[in-house]
Amino acid sequence: MELIFHAQDNTYKSPFGAVAAGTQIQFHADLPKDGGYEDPRLLVCRDGQWDSPQVVSLTLENVLPRYNRFGAVYTPESPALLFYRFSCSQNGETIDFYRDVNGSATRQGDCWWQLTVYRPDYQTPDFIKGGLYYQIFPDRFCRSGTPKQNVPADRVMHPDFSGLPEFRPDAQGKILNNDYFGGDLAGIIEKIPYLQGLGVTCLYLNPIFEAHSNHRYNTADYQKIDPLLGTQEDFKRLCDTAHEAGIAIVLDGVFSHTGSDSIYFNREGRYGNGGAFRDPQSPYRKWYQFEEYPQKYHSWWGIDTLPNVIEDEPSYLDFICGDDGVLEFWMKLGADGFRLDVADELPDCFLDAVRRRLKKHGAHLLIGEVWEDASNKIAYGQRRRYFLGEQLDGVMNYPLGNAILSFIRCGGGENLSRTVWTLLENYPLQTVAVLMSSLSTHDIPRAITALAGEPYQNQDREWQAAHHFLPLDRYQCGKKRLKLASLLQYFLPGVPCLYYGDEAGLSGYRDPFNRCPYPWGQEDHELLDWFRKLGSLRREFSSLLANGEYLPVQWDRDLFCFLRRQSGLALLIAVNRGEEPHALTLPQKAGRILLGQADGGGLAAGESLVILYEN
Repeated sequence: MELIFHAQDNTYKSPFGAVAAGTQIQFHADLPKDGGYEDPRLLVCRDGQWDSPQVVSLTLENVLPRYNRFGAVYTPESPALLFYRFSCSQNGETIDFYRDVNGSATRQGDCWWQLTVYRPDYQTPDFIKGGLYYQIFPDRFCRSGTPKQNVPADRVMHPDFSGLPEFRPDAQGKILNNDYFGGDLAGIIEKIPYLQGLGVTCLYLNPIFEAHSNHRYNTADYQKIDPLLGTQEDFKRLCDTAHEAGIAIVLDGVFSHTGSDSIYFNREGRYGNGGAFRDPQSPYRKWYQFEEYPQKYHSWWGIDTLPNVIEDEPSYLDFICGDDGVLEFWMKLGADGFRLDVADELPDCFLDAVRRRLKKHGAHLLIGEVWEDASNKIAYGQRRRYFLGEQLDGVMNYPLGNAILSFIRCGGGENLSRTVWTLLENYPLQTVAVLMSSLSTHDIPRAITALAGEPYQNQDREWQAAHHFLPLDRYQCGKKRLKLASLLQYFLPGVPCLYYGDEAGLSGYRDPFNRCPYPWGQEDHELLDWFRKLGSLRREFSSLLANGEYLPVQWDRDLFCFLRRQSGLALLIAVNRGEEPHALTLPQKAGRILLGQADGGGLAAGESLVILYEN
């Protein structure tokens, strides 16, 4: 028999999960009476200081029938990423205990438990907690038809708001991304009532600043709206209209690079004779790193149309984060926060400055694009400190989205359960409450395609185009699976983010096929009604979903069932992804079915269930 400890059980560690600096943490560990173990110790170390841990002796606190329970109180004094394990002596030898994949103790491996310690004053905005994000790729959501001014002549317009984007290279073999469908800010304003009907409380807009591509991640001018999207006045009107409807606006901040075709770099000469590429005396010259001026310079992932900026250059830092900077400019017009593109590539000093600027305005939201567990992320050889209270509020919750999609398509509730528990153990609760949990985005395949489409790995754009529209049988399968996946997305910890068009049945593999126009007038109304129902339930139980605890009930290969509970209310959520009915353990007390149906204490194949229990 071995040492017993489980980080997810309050019996052994209380409080559970991340803590504020200065919090007293009670640790307990059970050792078998007949194991010959002596001198149990808790070893705690700061990240990177593995050879000099702080040693905390555990003292005997309780005698159980087969075990002795030892305990100690540990108080982390300052924000830090800490790691801990246990050690004891046995017959004169030192025995070390590490973390297994489920958070229990093992003598195998060398994985320490993680303890995230954040600033006591770390808070995240309340306006999104218990709510619903909705992501819009602006060119593809809704075209108002409003005439536009000063649109560059090199943009190619699709005559209709439908069909596939251009995906083939030009005669020189280049992907230009210069085809547009004409979605605009006025179109988004028109659809605010539609978004309200979905239960949306926050719009996340892909880039809207002037840029010379349809994705607009190659910023040309940080302080102008792209002319095809509208004007600064249109943006203010969008913010005002959305706010009146109870919807916040979060913008995409692309600050690790600019476009080469920009007022700052100006390689293409669109902006006269200025810019870092054309003028060695340009005030923007210090923003970029040239190896051989002007032709050889550092660029994002080697893409020469995306020159990297030096984010800690004082003039650039002030331009973005200063009193008259870009962040201040858009917040004064009504923006409620920013999502930071490629947050891993932004230095700590830049993230610190962005947070300080946003928080001067109070409850503004700061989300980072991070694809992995952001609490312990190592990027470019450096451990990041996103959640210690001085940088991000939250991130795009790709680990959870991937786990949901994998469970629904392939099965395996254990991996999904482990993913949820890892997030809850490593992230501050106030971070979890604002996480942007997506099943689809502009960077990954549409959920319905990921769930039912043919595998696409290593397939080129011609293949992806040919397989863009799912055959009817695959579409029906994908729709059924999307309902199950979205139910988990909407009720597991975090805030769901609905990617425009998923609710209408849009399919598509990778960029650009996941960025097709919203099919107004051709929506899948059964699917749309489903998402309206989910949005209505989130609105009704927003407080519970923002603050309620997560309790696993039952899971295996095909079933995933859990509770969300808060002060006398509990929601039971169950999903059966399998092809056979599944027995379901339900509470003895009577509950009210909000969605689905229980069949004699079981759950039918491919079905889901939401039950409300009240004290």
